[in-house]
Amino acid sequence: MNKKEKIMQAIKNNLVVSCQALPDEALHSSFIMGRMAKAASLGGAKGIRANSVEDIQEIKRVVDLPIIGIIKQVYDGSDVFITPTMKEVEQLCDEGVDIVAIDATNRIRPDGRTIHEVFPAIKEKYPDQLFMADCSCFEDAKTAHELGFDLIGTTLSGYTEETKGRSLPDFELVEQLVKNIPAPIISEGGIWTPEQLAEMFELGVHTAVVGTAITRPYEITKQFVHAIRD
Repeated sequence: MNKKEKIMQAIKNNLVVSCQALPDEALHSSFIMGRMAKAASLGGAKGIRANSVEDIQEIKRVVDLPIIGIIKQVYDGSDVFITPTMKEVEQLCDEGVDIVAIDATNRIRPDGRTIHEVFPAIKEKYPDQLFMADCSCFEDAKTAHELGFDLIGTTLSGYTEETKGRSLPDFELVEQLVKNIPAPIISEGGIWTPEQLAEMFELGVHTAVVGTAITRPYEITKQFVHAIRD
């Protein structure tokens, strides 16, 4: 079994926990994200999704789990911010991230091109790297698979102009992808309960990513406060 196969096997039918905190959030700290990852590992997670080289380095220091790496970077004039340019891809690959996740929607990227135009060059430069496509809809996923992405995720369903308002978690999209896209499907986005997670695996996903419901106490607290007010 080669390295790619080992990584894919490690996360198969297991939970990946997203440990992220943006600069305006209370837990923004590479040290804290490392402890979050450690707690997730102790709880049974078999993979971590993380943002920024600094956080990834700290997480790698404290846990020995496959990491799905991203760099969130906002550029003027583009709505694409998850690993949006070759610069971010290079930083993640140089760090040795197990899987690099990239926005794979059809939106115009900061350099004025689409994923269809940029990914072939990325794949050519890093032929031994695993790449995950963060998609918003079936069309994104179909294109990503044709381009050669190794894993297809539902990460951006509900977060693009075309998919705004979709009910999350997007069971409908997951079922459509599992049935029609011959690639490992990753359910990501809006999973709040163990029951929803179990349902995703019943649909046949390769793995699932849970973030907010586990690692964002601000959002978790709001859920409880809303329950009181309701």
